[in-house]
Amino acid sequence: MIVFEFKVKAKPTQYAAIDEAIRTAQFVRNKCLRYWMDNQGIDKYDLSKYCRVLACMFSFADQLNSQARQASADRAWSAITRFYENCRKKVKGPKGFPKFKKNCRSVEYKTSGWKLSENRKAITFTDKKGIGRLKLKGTYDLNFYQLNQIKRVRLVRRADGYYVQFAVKADVRVKTKPTGRVVGLDLGIKYFLADSNGHTEESPKFYRKSERQLNRANRQKSKKYRKGAKPQSKNYHLARKRYARKHLRVSRQRKEYCKRVAYSVIQSNDLVAYEDLNVKGLVRNRHLSKSISDAGWSTFRQWLEYFGHKYGKVTVAVPPHYTSVDCPKCHHRVKKSLSQRTHVCENCGYVEDRDIAASLNILQKGLSTAGHAGNYAWGDLPSWAIGAILSSNGGSENQESPRL
Repeated sequence: MIVFEFKVKAKPTQYAAIDEAIRTAQFVRNKCLRYWMDNQGIDKYDLSKYCRVLACMFSFADQLNSQARQASADRAWSAITRFYENCRKKVKGPKGFPKFKKNCRSVEYKTSGWKLSENRKAITFTDKKGIGRLKLKGTYDLNFYQLNQIKRVRLVRRADGYYVQFAVKADVRVKTKPTGRVVGLDLGIKYFLADSNGHTEESPKFYRKSERQLNRANRQKSKKYRKGAKPQSKNYHLARKRYARKHLRVSRQRKEYCKRVAYSVIQSNDLVAYEDLNVKGLVRNRHLSKSISDAGWSTFRQWLEYFGHKYGKVTVAVPPHYTSVDCPKCHHRVKKSLSQRTHVCENCGYVEDRDIAASLNILQKGLSTAGHAGNYAWGDLPSWAIGAILSSNGGSENQESPRL
């Protein structure tokens, strides 16, 4: 599955119609969730039938395309099944009970409710929301694919404008020649990664570098906020959008960096071993949470797994236990604090950088479990192996949009 993204060029009335469609999709999702809470034994089929009931009860829900309403019900059911799965697996901590959405940023259509122009440079939404014809700004060529290959169309609102995403069913596998090399990766804060060959990649620290500008923009936004004022002034909303655009720029920088490094690693090796880190638990450390989030470990892992699938390379997630304290040469356990950056083995005298020594241990574990590639970042299977459902906030996640 490939996701192509285009920026939308339209009139203010059309942007307002897109916002109304997004609010309606959020309403349908929340109503389906409430219906599941109030009735025991509800399944996915019952939620789809309930969408028809909502369309009869509310005129604004009837204006949204029927398959778009069903896609919103699918989002609610996805949250429900994830909660059930966490309970079944007995996940530690909160199980992720489904919550009502307050600020959705996208609406998803399936195979109806939209129509592409002949040159594939514009799209027309045919439901009763009044969105109409939207011009697509981008460099991707949709003429290469058939219309029946487009399984999802999504309208996304971001801080810098509106976008249309096309989920196209296509084979992304590419045959490559074996390189005969393997590598182990240790992700860290001082270095973005250190590999078993002795190479290190400096951490870009995009958020740290932009933190001063972000704080200034946040202060300007707070100064324009008036407590109890409804609605807030235009200057406040302008400052809020300016602040959001700066955050969006940082997230895009981090994503492109992780994508570039992951692509380079996959192209250079046939097997890549990395730590199966519990990033969600690690960010609870209030002293390191900002640095861990700024590093983008989860984003890097998602792209690494995607490129590994695309180019037929083996990616192995190994348990991180004792990889930083075991000696890669004699396997003697050397305890050291987090501030100690050099590994010195008291048993065999082996001296190496802490992160490189950890990457050697990760490679050894990866080679010993190469028959089972471990778990993926999102569970048992990655998104490109189970379907075309995109993230609820309009992110293309680890789906690549190749330039044609």
